[in-house]
Amino acid sequence: MERKLVLEWVPSCDLENSAAKETPEAHQKAWKLLKGADGVLVPGGFGDRGVEGKILAATYAREKNVPYLGICLGMQVAVIEFARSVMKLGGANSTEFDPATASPCVIFMPEGSKTQMGATMRLGSRRTHFLANNCKSAKLYGNATSIDERHRHRYEVNPEMVPLLEKAGLSFVGKDESGRRMEIIELPNHVFFIGAQFHPEFKSRPGKPSPLFLGLIAAASGQLDLLLKRSCSVISSKPTPPRYSTNGTGTAVLTIKPYPNGHAKKALTSLVNGCYANGNGIHI
Repeated sequence: MERKLVLEWVPSCDLENSAAKETPEAHQKAWKLLKGADGVLVPGGFGDRGVEGKILAATYAREKNVPYLGICLGMQVAVIEFARSVMKLGGANSTEFDPATASPCVIFMPEGSKTQMGATMRLGSRRTHFLANNCKSAKLYGNATSIDERHRHRYEVNPEMVPLLEKAGLSFVGKDESGRRMEIIELPNHVFFIGAQFHPEFKSRPGKPSPLFLGLIAAASGQLDLLLKRSCSVISSKPTPPRYSTNGTGTAVLTIKPYPNGHAKKALTSLVNGCYANGNGIHI
């Protein structure tokens, strides 16, 4: 892929409508950075701070056909956004943020305890089964029929709402063995819109990045079709990982290799890489 990855930081709360009045300069800056991004990544988190900003980021990526990857909460807010915007369920939410919501898209996991906070999370490696081999995520994993990825969450997509969401156009392409737990979502007609309930970063390494991260960067740089063909050419094959260097601040950046004629390949202008668990930011 040989592209330089540029990361920018945007507090998700600065994207929210209330910030337009309270902190207009921060609001304007946040939206300028988001609109200049080639891709959006919203990772996991707990608590409601900045959640509406994350939902707005998902809306922007979906409507503008900007590559999007949602991890854990990032997948959940994408489902909430879809229910609100596409299905017109204005009050759709997670029961984590609104226990009384009439459209609970995300609910507390069945075996969890709402009163005991210790040892109630769904943790560790769990198997995800792909329901369609023609979806982008399955292709990124080399046409695998199932994958094992690590989890860390309490809330998940409400299985009772899945039929309505699927009828409206949201695809649940990966589920657990029971078929009741939603693991991967996709928008089929979007350039790259994927959400994963698991945490691909837990098994990702500099020399062996997660297929979902490679897919996001490939889509953001216009190389997704090439990557998918390479990933699917041989099921056991793995995409050649890009080399990494440092920009001196501890941020990993992709090394740019020159063309044979001496001209460097064009770098990504920016890549939104999410909202951290404390809720203070989308990283672009």
